[in-house]
Amino acid sequence: MNPRLAAAKALAAVLSGKASLNSSLPTQLEKVEDRDRGFTQDLAFGTARWQPRLSELAAKLLQKPFKAADADVEALMLVGLYQLFYTRVPAHAAIGETVGCADKLKKPWAKALLNAVLRRAQRESEALLAELERDPVVRTAHPRWLQKSLKAFWPEQWESICAANNAHPPMILRVNRHHHARDAYLQLLVAAGITASPCVYSRDGIILDAATDVRSLPGFADGWISVQDEAAQLAADLLDLAPGQRVLDACCAPGGKTCHILEAQPALAGVVAVDLEAKRLVRVRENLDRLGLNAELIAADGRDTQAWWDGKPFQRILLDAPCSATGVIRRHPDIKLTRQPDDIAALALLQGELLDAMWKTLEVGGILLYATCSTLPTENTEVIEAFLARTPGARELDLATAAGIKQPHGRQLLAQEGGHDGFYYAKLIKIAAARG
Repeated sequence: MNPRLAAAKALAAVLSGKASLNSSLPTQLEKVEDRDRGFTQDLAFGTARWQPRLSELAAKLLQKPFKAADADVEALMLVGLYQLFYTRVPAHAAIGETVGCADKLKKPWAKALLNAVLRRAQRESEALLAELERDPVVRTAHPRWLQKSLKAFWPEQWESICAANNAHPPMILRVNRHHHARDAYLQLLVAAGITASPCVYSRDGIILDAATDVRSLPGFADGWISVQDEAAQLAADLLDLAPGQRVLDACCAPGGKTCHILEAQPALAGVVAVDLEAKRLVRVRENLDRLGLNAELIAADGRDTQAWWDGKPFQRILLDAPCSATGVIRRHPDIKLTRQPDDIAALALLQGELLDAMWKTLEVGGILLYATCSTLPTENTEVIEAFLARTPGARELDLATAAGIKQPHGRQLLAQEGGHDGFYYAKLIKIAAARG
């Protein structure tokens, strides 16, 4: 299959609200030649990254918007525009190959439309973009609701947040303490000709100067290292783990933090890892097996404690709550297309319900670490504030990290170009059981 067509089909499912790129793209990648898979992935992710800007440009070039049934043609047009403005693909190839894909969609009428729009974009791009650049949606390539939210919550940082969201994320490793100290592994990378440096905030983190195939990294297959963002690596140490503790990792998939917890404290009494979907736990098990680690995996709704909790209290809980994922847009740019403003209040409600449920399973004197990969205070400090107000036996603890910005509750890490993702942490201790 033509890589442009494969990328457009994956994006059409996203535009139609039927899938994310994580679910729609792998199916399409199976249909292209091996040599074209990287190009196809770049087309899909790159078009999603710049979609707010590209869509505004397309609206200027079209006489009328696409019908819902023609999301595939719309996606193909956006893929063509992405090639023209953000890749080194020669214009004649970007236009000709993209237009030719219309026949494969069985919509030959679209060829003339695609050809006219892409050729006009090529001719008039400078003037069109200059006109549109005054619109913050175009300038930041973020949907209007999100751009406004970031500006309201982070008036001094919102533009740098948007820039980081549009940048390619760095590749960051977590060194397995069972095998090597970080400095020792850095020397192994030097010997392998791979340039890297230690992360600032994570004691186990290494940031590579350039992304590379994990199979080329020393000891990856043997569990010496894992790929994990620096912000996510902070969780294990913030939990204050100690031998003999029973730990719950709620909403655990894909298992990076589960594994790090076990690496950080090998003498735990046990780790229970819960996630809503059994199919997501397959990845968790694969990660555990590669690292030679073990945890009890349970597929269940964390809020339904009667369905999964055995009644034995946990001394430590990590609640990595479902969220808008606005802190990891650079890794999942289709969030710009799939996330809607109404989602935020619903997610905050879910986060509060999970906190209430997890709290019941925590031992008095135990610690719960609340985490999200969101940059929106609605899901973060406001959720913790509401929880503390309704939970007399809960108190907040300081976080032992200099990462991020101190909030009324917890700390907010904002995505950094060349550095960590956007993330939030708050640490709570249970000083008394609920009455009644």
